Amino acid sequence: MPLADMLLSLAPSPLLLLCLVLVISLVESLALVGLLVPGVVLITSTASMAGHQDITLAWLIGAAFIGAVIGDGISFLLGYRHREHVTQRWPLSQHPEWLGRGSRFFERYGIWSVFIGRFVGPVRPIIPLVAGMMRMPPHTFIWANLTSAALWAPAYILPGYLLGRTWQHHLNLPPGLEAALLILAVIVVALAVIFSWGRHQATRHGRLYRMIAGTARRLPLLRRPWLAMSQSGDVPLASLLLLVIALGSLSGWTLMVIGENGPLDMDIFIHRLFTGLHGDIVYSVGNIFAKIGDTFGIIAFALPWAVWLLLGKRWDALRHWGGAFAGVALLNIIGKGLFGRARPDTPDYLMGSFSYPSAHTSTAVVLFGLTAAFIAAEMPRHKRFLAYWCALALALPMALSRLVVGVHWFSDLVGGALLGLVVCALTLLHWQQQPRPSLRPCPWPLLSVASLVLLSARVGFLPPV
Repeated sequence: MPLADMLLSLAPSPLLLLCLVLVISLVESLALVGLLVPGVVLITSTASMAGHQDITLAWLIGAAFIGAVIGDGISFLLGYRHREHVTQRWPLSQHPEWLGRGSRFFERYGIWSVFIGRFVGPVRPIIPLVAGMMRMPPHTFIWANLTSAALWAPAYILPGYLLGRTWQHHLNLPPGLEAALLILAVIVVALAVIFSWGRHQATRHGRLYRMIAGTARRLPLLRRPWLAMSQSGDVPLASLLLLVIALGSLSGWTLMVIGENGPLDMDIFIHRLFTGLHGDIVYSVGNIFAKIGDTFGIIAFALPWAVWLLLGKRWDALRHWGGAFAGVALLNIIGKGLFGRARPDTPDYLMGSFSYPSAHTSTAVVLFGLTAAFIAAEMPRHKRFLAYWCALALALPMALSRLVVGVHWFSDLVGGALLGLVVCALTLLHWQQQPRPSLRPCPWPLLSVASLVLLSARVGFLPPV
């Protein structure tokens, strides 16, 4: 059974859900790690599944309580026993502002900072560490840790649990949707981590870059290629890794898709889920996003920015953007013709076209992925992850709209996303071959409004293509 289908066949048991709640609560409360983990989303999703399975609420709150107490306790011990070493280790060595934020919070609220800090997102994983470094008496910390966890656990568990107890009856959702939503949430979080934190690690300031650079310079076989690539500046390691990972994944995924005589089991399952969600509002929203992501929609979105680049005589940027869109369009045409995979449903305007890979998805990934990469290059290092989160938030609904309108299988979307990442990586590698002048200043509010006006006109007056 393919891995993707096997994941969908896994139904979390009550014991596994309790363990998940405990682990998520622990990790979210753990020093510094909690800053990188979207614990609220994960706990809400897991608690919702537990509520649907009628797991006793007391057990669920108890698991969250234990995890939170252990996580804060470990953080406190790290600060209490290893005060000097903690500040010299990554990530605090590169982000001293995190420690400064926690120290100011601790100085302001004193012993109450541990109690209050558990409910304040930006400082929650920092305060126990700071409390240990400031030598807060252990018995005082234990009291604050236990009492705050006793209030925190039900506050975070109850919304998801009640949602899981009620949504099946009130919204009439198809069976199995909880597992699909949890898997989707895990995929989204993994992608966001890869393209924010992971990409930072592959830049000159990241540990991965320094480790690979040191290895390459010591090995005769790699020394000359590494030095040759670094002549014009930093080696574009992040783009190289993206190309290798995306191209390898696309090859493996495509072999799996063409090896099946028809849709995968996972495709059929997800198609049934989205068919059960069909309603006038959902279908209308899906059609809007489908129009935004088609050829006319992409042109409407990109036209103001292209005009700005043209007026600014940034021919290099225009060539790279044009090459990326032309390349992904050509690869989609070749792929659809080569594999000839039938669509779940073929409306009149798509008659004669095929399904794999999804052109909407690949084009959206190229558009928002390249935009995020160019914007991130102009941002401070500690804020670059925001560009990739925004790109993911914009590309995801465009891709899912193809499932809502019923013209693609889920595996088509995955193939399209991987194809888009390959094109992004190739474009960025060519762009990074030599130093480029900054794209600043950019009148992005004016250009964004112009794009929204053109997109509204496209959605309102032109048919889908």
